[in-house]
Amino acid sequence: MMFLSWLMDHGSETTISPDKFPIEKRRKSEIIRDRKARTGLIKPEPPNFEIGWKRTKPIPLEKPKGYVIMDFLEKLVELMEREFGSAELLAKAGEIVAERAREEAEVLRDEGKVDDRMVTELSRVLKLMEMDLAMVKAAVKEETLNERLGQAKARCRQAILVANSF
Repeated sequence: MMFLSWLMDHGSETTISPDKFPIEKRRKSEIIRDRKARTGLIKPEPPNFEIGWKRTKPIPLEKPKGYVIMDFLEKLVELMEREFGSAELLAKAGEIVAERAREEAEVLRDEGKVDDRMVTELSRVLKLMEMDLAMVKAAVKEETLNERLGQAKARCRQAILVANSF
């Protein structure tokens, strides 16, 4: 109790009343600033971000001339990669696709869009692919079937590359 009375007597001396509280005024910065230089600056143009997105090389949006042929052949490759019925069915499908690809190439040649030598090259590769598919049909062992199927796939991809170069 005695401590409390002592605190009340001496506590008023240590605390400063709010009206006598010394407020220190804000000092100016030590850094010297040149006010005249600031007014002379002109705000630069904001960067035009659209310019950065312009392409230097145009992207061709039109499909190549041999697109239809490539589409047929890519679907045939997909069939070869799957288990597609029997070897006879796969060979028959390959013959149909090759015939359709030849017809399409001849139409392009007749329209004057493709060189005659390119059509000849495509028909040569398609004929080789048909021969490989006939050998797939004739294969007895699983090992030879897989080898010949791989060869037929390679010929089909080669025909896709030839059609892409149209």
